[in-house]
Amino acid sequence: MDTIASLFSFITTPVSWVIVQFHKVYGAIFGPDTGWAWGLSIVSLVILIRICLIPLFVKQIKATRAMQTLQPEMKKIQERYKNDRQRQSEEMMKLYKETGTNPLSSCLPILAQSPFFFALYHVLNSIANNDTIGVINQSLLESAQKAHIFGAPLAAKFTDSSADVAALDASLTTVRIVTAVMIVLMSASQFYTQRQLMTKNVDTTVKTPFMQQQKMLMYVFPIMFAVFGINFPVGVLVYWLTTNVWTMGQQMYVIHNNPTPGSKAQAAYLERLHKRVEHHGKTRGRGEKAIVKAIVAKGRDRNEFERKFINGLGKAGLVAQADGTVVKGEAQAATLTEDGTPTTAAAAKRQQPKRQSKSQRQSGGPKAAGEAPTTSLSKSDEPQDAKPTGAAKPKPGSTGSSSGRSRAQSGQRKGGPQRPKSPSKK
Repeated sequence: MDTIASLFSFITTPVSWVIVQFHKVYGAIFGPDTGWAWGLSIVSLVILIRICLIPLFVKQIKATRAMQTLQPEMKKIQERYKNDRQRQSEEMMKLYKETGTNPLSSCLPILAQSPFFFALYHVLNSIANNDTIGVINQSLLESAQKAHIFGAPLAAKFTDSSADVAALDASLTTVRIVTAVMIVLMSASQFYTQRQLMTKNVDTTVKTPFMQQQKMLMYVFPIMFAVFGINFPVGVLVYWLTTNVWTMGQQMYVIHNNPTPGSKAQAAYLERLHKRVEHHGKTRGRGEKAIVKAIVAKGRDRNEFERKFINGLGKAGLVAQADGTVVKGEAQAATLTEDGTPTTAAAAKRQQPKRQSKSQRQSGGPKAAGEAPTTSLSKSDEPQDAKPTGAAKPKPGSTGSSSGRSRAQSGQRKGGPQRPKSPSKK
């Protein structure tokens, strides 16, 4: 560990300087030799580092979601080139390049925080060994050695012997109780943070190996913290517990306000957003507009929670616009078409009636829905033996009756001119 820490010795001076500056502030309030002054200095160092790492944390979120989206494509590549590792790697790199995704982006906050962690460990280890380091001179060194957090010195470890702990003016039992409680809290916070990510902020519609890896890390990381934690000084445990609590709170904020699409957190967020938009009649703030804009832009690619949200707006008489705003519309009972766009009752009225089939037209069927069929009797439909009342009798020299003429004419219309029969060949 000393070899690894020495690699980051270039940053021990800035870290020690920041701790000393915070110690001056808290020392004036709680006293320079108290554990509160030195402990709060370490906590403030963590908060300062994590604030500086917020842009990297945002990158981590985007990279993690991009990797979740690419999992189906990556699985196809693995199955297609399962016997050719080199081609598989080339196709993977090509996919990352086309989508602008970097798998290492999800590890950026941890990688960026590592130098500060090892520098702080080196500083506290030097205090335990009675060595000055960075801007911590002999007087500050003696003050830090006197500082106790709940009876445990900052430089004490769970694995220290009774002689080492006695040299720091403390009890071995007290040191082990304090360090054990801090290790348990550190592991529990890590487990809860990972479990919260897996149960609430993962797209449940896609089952990928990435989810299995995250589930495995949920159990592996707390065990790693417990194993390595017994070798950490109390000051490092304070640092790591503080950063775990910060990560947990930061993740809770992200899950609550910007959840992963398709996750349970998104369903809860869209339900809350629908109530707010329905109450105020509009979207408020850039965050809400960005969420609505992204949902509208998806079209038919929306998941079930997003379609439910758009449908709910339509039933409330609201229509989501492409720029993320919401306006009032006449769609009190809106439904979604196949491509995900709302269709109102007014639009349904403008639809043309269905075209009639040929058999319906010939049989005189209804021309429109709800219209009774009209029937008409032609002369040819009248009974042939029916004699009209009050009609004049045909003259004796007439060639035929009117009914005969009508039959002949109707026969001519139907059959057309008759072809003469060809003479038979004998």
